[in-house]
Amino acid sequence: MIGLSATALAACSSTRTPVVREPQIDPYYQAMYGAMLSEKFPVAATDLRRVDPQFWRQEVPYVTSERPGTLVVDTPNHHLYLVMEGGRALRYGIGVGKSEALVFRGTATIGRKAEWPRWTPTKSMIAREPDRYGPYASGMDGGPENPLGPRALYLYKDGRDTLFRLHGTTEPYTIGTNVSSGCIRLMNQDIIDLYGRVPAGTRVVVINA
Repeated sequence: MIGLSATALAACSSTRTPVVREPQIDPYYQAMYGAMLSEKFPVAATDLRRVDPQFWRQEVPYVTSERPGTLVVDTPNHHLYLVMEGGRALRYGIGVGKSEALVFRGTATIGRKAEWPRWTPTKSMIAREPDRYGPYASGMDGGPENPLGPRALYLYKDGRDTLFRLHGTTEPYTIGTNVSSGCIRLMNQDIIDLYGRVPAGTRVVVINA
């Protein structure tokens, strides 16, 4: 029998540590969700590795009886659609209420719009989670720590504020989940984009399971 040298044996038995490569993100989306430094308060880039690609902003086929310009909020599937011409829509990922009881349903209009809005928790929010929301009962000025993010679209029905909003978030990794106190949250780059596309008075249809 021909003996094997120690070097040869080592070569036969050695294992290599596999190289784990992070998925490459299309530069198009990296730019779409990059930092926005020209804002009143800088908006940080979104770490897309923590958000499922189905919730990244994209144009998709969408058949609906709603007129172009309408917003359709599909809460069960965590998508918001801006209806376009020709059976198309611009689709955004959203985070929604923790339970159906916390989610608005039906039709509304955008009653007003605000940049870097002030946030005040509702009385029901404070009652549900006093330790969390009680300290902010008098409100919080707009800024990077404000849970409404850089923009808010306020939903009105029959001329009255429903207390539901479409807004940004300080937790972009929660997009695609049921986590909010009832409002609809988008990634900050997405709410800034949507804010620029829809005027006050826009019809909003909220679908709930």
